[in-house]
Amino acid sequence: MRFGTIGAGAVAQAIAGHLVTAGHTVTLSNSRGPDTLLDVVAQLGPSAGAATVEEAATADMVFLTVRWPQVGEALAGLPPWDGRILVDTTNQIPTSPSVADLGVATPSEFVAKRAPGAHVVKAFNTLYARYIADDPRHPAGRQLLFYAGDDTVAKATFHDVADSMGFAPVDAGSLREGGRLMQIGGPLSALHALKQD
Repeated sequence: MRFGTIGAGAVAQAIAGHLVTAGHTVTLSNSRGPDTLLDVVAQLGPSAGAATVEEAATADMVFLTVRWPQVGEALAGLPPWDGRILVDTTNQIPTSPSVADLGVATPSEFVAKRAPGAHVVKAFNTLYARYIADDPRHPAGRQLLFYAGDDTVAKATFHDVADSMGFAPVDAGSLREGGRLMQIGGPLSALHALKQD
């Protein structure tokens, strides 16, 4: 399975680091071009690479890690998704228009509308970046990672990938119901807890 990122900031680098450690390959991208990521991919190791956003977005599982105001621009003009998995790690900021103003119930439904044909899975947005970057395995247990989505196969695939990275993945439901629980202000937002194995 090939992995890509749209965005290459702290969250993308943290996820990429776990993917590389788990033996996967990952292609990072940002709006400024692959040449700006040479130091980042060198630090991650030979299983990491850099490419254009369009190239990274052709991966089997793509992590959307841009800031909320850049979501629309980041997803515009990409190749057809054709059922590939888009993991939405974004958080709608409180000062932006409400989801009702956007014509949807949750921010991830907004993302799904901007990526027709993608199987969107919401994940990583409930954790601060430092908790994503840290080793998810602790003596007391593994870091819980909530996720939501509407496609059962995509969610099962994400679950297996997250588990391989060391997280303890927990299905929070659909993009609408789970998304509400996970968005800023929801009961799962910023809930940093461990699962005892």
